[in-house]
Amino acid sequence: MCGIVGYLGEDPAGPIVYKGLQNLEYRGYDSAGVALVGEELTVQKRSGEVGALSVPEIPSAVCGIGHTRWSTHGPPTDENAHPHTGMTGEVAVVHNGIIENYESLRESLSDRTFTSQTDTEVIPHLLEIELEDGHDLYTALNRVVSQLEGSFAICAVHAGRNEIVATRNQSPLVLGHAKDGVFLGSDVTAFLEHTRDVTYLEDGDIAVLRPGDVHVYRDGTEIAYPIETVEWEADAAEKGGYEHFMRKEIHEQPASLRQTLSGRIDLDRGAVELDLEFPKGYLSSVEEIQFVACGTSYYASLYAARLFEEIADIRATVSIASEYTFDGGRDPWRTLTIAVTQSGETADTLGAIRRAKRAGAQTLAVTNMLGSSVSREVKNSVFIRAGPEIGVAATKTFASQVTTLALLAVYLGRERGVLSPSDARSILEDLRGLPGGVQQVLDNEASVKEAAVAYQDSDAFFFVGRRHGYPVALEGALKLKEISYDHAEGFAAGELKHGPLALVTDNTPVLAVLTDGGNIPNTVNNLVEAQTRGAPAIGAISESHEIDSLDVGFEVPDAGLFEPLIANVYFQLFAYHVANEKGRPIDKPRNLAKSVTVG
Repeated sequence: MCGIVGYLGEDPAGPIVYKGLQNLEYRGYDSAGVALVGEELTVQKRSGEVGALSVPEIPSAVCGIGHTRWSTHGPPTDENAHPHTGMTGEVAVVHNGIIENYESLRESLSDRTFTSQTDTEVIPHLLEIELEDGHDLYTALNRVVSQLEGSFAICAVHAGRNEIVATRNQSPLVLGHAKDGVFLGSDVTAFLEHTRDVTYLEDGDIAVLRPGDVHVYRDGTEIAYPIETVEWEADAAEKGGYEHFMRKEIHEQPASLRQTLSGRIDLDRGAVELDLEFPKGYLSSVEEIQFVACGTSYYASLYAARLFEEIADIRATVSIASEYTFDGGRDPWRTLTIAVTQSGETADTLGAIRRAKRAGAQTLAVTNMLGSSVSREVKNSVFIRAGPEIGVAATKTFASQVTTLALLAVYLGRERGVLSPSDARSILEDLRGLPGGVQQVLDNEASVKEAAVAYQDSDAFFFVGRRHGYPVALEGALKLKEISYDHAEGFAAGELKHGPLALVTDNTPVLAVLTDGGNIPNTVNNLVEAQTRGAPAIGAISESHEIDSLDVGFEVPDAGLFEPLIANVYFQLFAYHVANEKGRPIDKPRNLAKSVTVG
């Protein structure tokens, strides 16, 4: 969702801020703008893509902020785009999040003229009032923040002052430190080509950026901030010769899976090495694992829940984060709540994990982003280490999430004494084979493209699976619908005859997970029911099985419980090529954002 970038240094800010906006396009947006600081503020903003934004060249303006907006209050118009100014035009503000009490604040400012429908515009008006009372920009922002309710990351600049002040509350903001300047961003991709040395701001921090000088304050007291080094290189966020980030990231899965597994498996002992710190004896006392997640992370959690029950012999439940409540007579001490979120900033997931903490449950995060909000919210985190994912439609992070959760299941099973070393070694061997198995699928991409071209004009697509194949069916349908805009649904295969079969025609292909871990014989029976009604049948099949009745079959290498995870790569490629044949904007599908930081 919305992206922020800021720069203060020795070079003209316009080109740097503009490039930062381009770097943040993957987050999803519908308008963009910049504010460059000189004796006067120069603000340029408009609805539409960053490429349509005209940023003037002002050599003397070495300070600036920029924003990509995802509309919440007011439609995507030029007037509603950020940055926003007040009545004097001397203060400009960019903001991510939602100001929940903006209506009452706007009423209190009834003597002032507003030019947009946004919640954000109250902020520059409030800042102007504080500045008129003689406060500096830092004090003004500190006083304004005390009046705001909701989630926000805010950056503000003032005409004639080479200074940026910024703060966050439940919305990410990171500083980048370079020799020739300092940067601000919603995430490190905004400025990664300039520096990998970063500081992650915490809720309530206010950062003051001046030439060669950065200070961070919390509750009025200056704090010493740690500088961390981002491990992946800037070119990891480039397309590398691929037409779309999504296809690049599909093909990065063997490498990302190796990163996920690296250093975590001890085959000799049948053990998993994870840096976790729970109270002594806690894991043996846990009676239930609760997963909270959204979207693709929710489907990864559904997959993982079965793994935890089979591998660690523990009850596991999965809740859509926005629906989660801690109830049902559970003992908080004996409940471990795991937040699964690629970005670590998903608002609904953060809300759910906070509810679990308030109830007294132990918490853990599985995320891709070091320093993200969720990793600071909980005591224990396991990072999936998939590297940057730019495409809005999650691909490699799904595979790495399931793999990371599988490692966690083995870890828990061994800690609880319910998984023998030999059984653990067998599971870990299958996990170590995942990168090679995924590569075999990628090597078969031409046949997937051929099927996608043949069926691209279908009326709808249905994905089916059982057991571990069921969440993969859901994820496969999600990928297709979000990037191709075609109707696609995922079902538990046994549910076809309980209603969805009425939708089946000769122009509705059924794509099935027919792998170990997916109850192949019964799924084939369900597929035949669809075929007798004319539906084409496309299957991802374990290489140890042979099914002659399929219209199209894709071979899945042996991987035990993880064969459905490999099968999912076929569905990703199928979705990609259907969308590409239709000319869809694959990396930036309409109405969607990469990181959903509002509830």
